[in-house]
Amino acid sequence: MQNITCTHCGAADPEPGFVEDSGQNARGYARWIAGHLERGIFGGAKRMGRPNRQIDAYRCHRCGHLELFATHQS
Repeated sequence: MQNITCTHCGAADPEPGFVEDSGQNARGYARWIAGHLERGIFGGAKRMGRPNRQIDAYRCHRCGHLELFATHQS
């Protein structure tokens, strides 16, 4: 992504990164899933057949604010 500015303080060029998910059976990264959260019989989120996207994270070097963007289909 280009020309991103912090929506909190207006600083330019935030630092790119990602949000890690290190929970049980995690793939190591978080992703956005379409629709409201529905839980299965064992308490996990139902996600089969739902569109999902990679989450790109940017951290403002001035104020530390995080901006998250659901970008590429994962």
